[in-house]
Amino acid sequence: MAKKVKEWHREKKKFLEAKPEELRWRCSPSLFPFETTEEWHGVVGFINQERAYQALTLGVRMPEGGYNIFVSGPPETGRRTMVQAYLEEIAARESTPPDLCYVYNFEDPNKPKAISLPAGKGTLLAKDMESLVRDLKTKLPETLQSKDYEGRLTPILKKSQEEQESLFEQLKQRALKRGLMIQSTKTGMEVIPLLENRPISQEEFEQLPDEKRKEILENQEEIEELIRSFLRKIKELQQKAKERIEKVNEDVISFIVQPFFDDLMSKYGGISEVAKYLEEVRTHILSHIRDFLPSSETPLPFPTPEKSLSEYSVNVIVDNGHLMGAPVIFETNPTYYNLFGKIEKKPYLGGLYSDFTMIRAGSLHRANGGYLLVYAREVLMNPGTYDSLKRAIKFSQITIEDLAETLGLIPTTGLKPEPIPLRVKVIMIGSPAIYHLLSTYDEDFHRTFKVRADFDSVMENNERYLRSLYHFVIRVIREDGLLPMSATGVARLAEHMVRMSGTKDKLTARFGAIRDVIREASFYAEQWGAKVITSDHIQHALEQRVYRSNLIEEKILEMIQKNQILLDVRGKAVGQVNGLSVYQIGDFSFGRPSRITAQTFVGQSGVVDIEREVELSGPVHQKGVLILSGFLGGRFAQNFPLTLSATLCFEQSYTEVEGDSASAAELFALLSRLSNIPLRQDIAVTGSINQNGEIQPIGGVNEKIEGFFKTCKLTGLTGSQGVIIPRQNLQDLMLNQEVIDAVKEGKFHIYPISTVEEGIEILTGVEAGQIDEKGKYSPGTVYGAIQQQLKKYRDRMVALERKRQKKSHSRKKN
Repeated sequence: MAKKVKEWHREKKKFLEAKPEELRWRCSPSLFPFETTEEWHGVVGFINQERAYQALTLGVRMPEGGYNIFVSGPPETGRRTMVQAYLEEIAARESTPPDLCYVYNFEDPNKPKAISLPAGKGTLLAKDMESLVRDLKTKLPETLQSKDYEGRLTPILKKSQEEQESLFEQLKQRALKRGLMIQSTKTGMEVIPLLENRPISQEEFEQLPDEKRKEILENQEEIEELIRSFLRKIKELQQKAKERIEKVNEDVISFIVQPFFDDLMSKYGGISEVAKYLEEVRTHILSHIRDFLPSSETPLPFPTPEKSLSEYSVNVIVDNGHLMGAPVIFETNPTYYNLFGKIEKKPYLGGLYSDFTMIRAGSLHRANGGYLLVYAREVLMNPGTYDSLKRAIKFSQITIEDLAETLGLIPTTGLKPEPIPLRVKVIMIGSPAIYHLLSTYDEDFHRTFKVRADFDSVMENNERYLRSLYHFVIRVIREDGLLPMSATGVARLAEHMVRMSGTKDKLTARFGAIRDVIREASFYAEQWGAKVITSDHIQHALEQRVYRSNLIEEKILEMIQKNQILLDVRGKAVGQVNGLSVYQIGDFSFGRPSRITAQTFVGQSGVVDIEREVELSGPVHQKGVLILSGFLGGRFAQNFPLTLSATLCFEQSYTEVEGDSASAAELFALLSRLSNIPLRQDIAVTGSINQNGEIQPIGGVNEKIEGFFKTCKLTGLTGSQGVIIPRQNLQDLMLNQEVIDAVKEGKFHIYPISTVEEGIEILTGVEAGQIDEKGKYSPGTVYGAIQQQLKKYRDRMVALERKRQKKSHSRKKN
């Protein structure tokens, strides 16, 4: 009978054990149409994610407002690269937006005007205006210093001078008739009394008779009134002379200036904004001709200071003359000023000075008429940027102002540039967490970003993506100047992508990490003197990446070898099992076995997790432990109450335990302790369970298996060691070749299971047991032994309760 039982277990074990071909997915190099990537001369495309691609297409093609795009997904999935490449392809077929310029506002200098010109025309206009000012500064002084010009001014000046002298002579004669003399001084005109045709002093004036003094004073008042009238007439004559001079200047200047503006109008007259601006410039020049003349050489009768004439400049803030299509701008540092532009300031006389020529564009200006890419995290981290970006999108205009004023902190005075109309698609790139955060707390978010392009961390492992994988490899090689790669190298890279994805039917979409592997493989190939990157170079690069990061893993293995971490990989033990966990250190993860122990005793506390009691257990792990009570109750407490106290512990664990992947191992330790049947220590366990006893898949299965394999190698493989895993995780196996070879040679075993019963039978070599119609499990089975033990606990608790009640009754009698 015993022999038949052993044969049954041997056959069942063979049926449950995973086959070597199930342990890894292989990529055939024949899938790729070359021996090396150097042979490929076709178009190199991108590996597109269909869901994200369709969302991008909708967002880009929808003309209505608000259809901006939020690109979400994990980093290193090629989000930005794919989106930017897609936008550049679309933008190349679109029209090029106009140049953007700021010019002087002759009506209100504090409000510079914004004008737009066809692409490339802005710079031409700026150069033409520089040329205009330069030519006028040369030609005008030459003309105004010429004899012809002087000949036209001389009669005006002479006539004015003669009229002034005639009036002054008349004034003097009228004063003489009244015995007075008019004398010009630095402070004005002085009226002096005459006596016998000579001026008299104040003392002589005081000695005159009263009547004579009175007469002189009356005459003085009359002459002073005449002087005031004279000065008014002189001012009128000077004004008339000035007007005549200005008319001459206007005629002369118009004759000189007009040809220049005729040329400018022929170039830019078809642009209404520019035509209006040029007319304003012409009018201003004609009324400010003195600004073009050196102050020391001006022929005009009034001195003028020399000016910079910057008001005639054109500040081109965006020049699209070099573009072929619409712009695609990726702003790596989206601060407020980098996005919305700024007004620079210069120190001047102890203060700060600025004018319209100091206005600088931001990325939003350069992307106007095209597409702007920004990272959401960087936008949110810069004060005022996110709200200002939403405002610009909502009102379709860009306003350049100081950040302090935007935030309402400090009211400032100075330039207020005219807002520029905005037509742009904003593509914000961020994590799913940021997307959900904005969705929850920003009521305007969905009105502003109506399209979500969601990038997955994995792609389908099918022929389509495998065949397009080499496009990515070729592009990386060309962009980074790397060695060509063989088809075997691409195939090994594909296998690594499957390993990173965590399942055989997926490829990882973390192209940033894959790009690094290609670069490092090329580096090692060059060191070895190879001309082509092969699968060996890829493998070496992957091994070196592990070597650079696995110091802690090696330290743990060393502690296990020295018996500082207690762990058995041989023999059997009651209430003790090897569980498997994954440690994550940066981008490197590794599996580590841990001893899990269980103790059971009489009581009613149920299953107590020691990790939880000392707050070293996460909520998911706590849930897994609570499920154990549900399983025990379902299996063994249908006919009598579950009377049990039990403790579970991860031995020598001093950090938080999280996840439910150890719940199966914890249950096996409990079942072993309750049945007093020992568990094999040469088999480690991973998997979660539900209350029905079904084994559920877990993560990190490859690292866990390889971690236990390394531990077993420390003392030498016995041929019986292995790992129990959930059957669903067979689809996820991408084990390294060393483990696969050990399985092929029968030195290591992998047991995929679906139920608790399958696992306990492998670990104990004893049948789990089936319940009969009376609710009893068969004797000689694991469950039968557990049922008997739980009954003993129940009977012991009943006896203790009776004893307690008897003592209590006796105490009351006394």
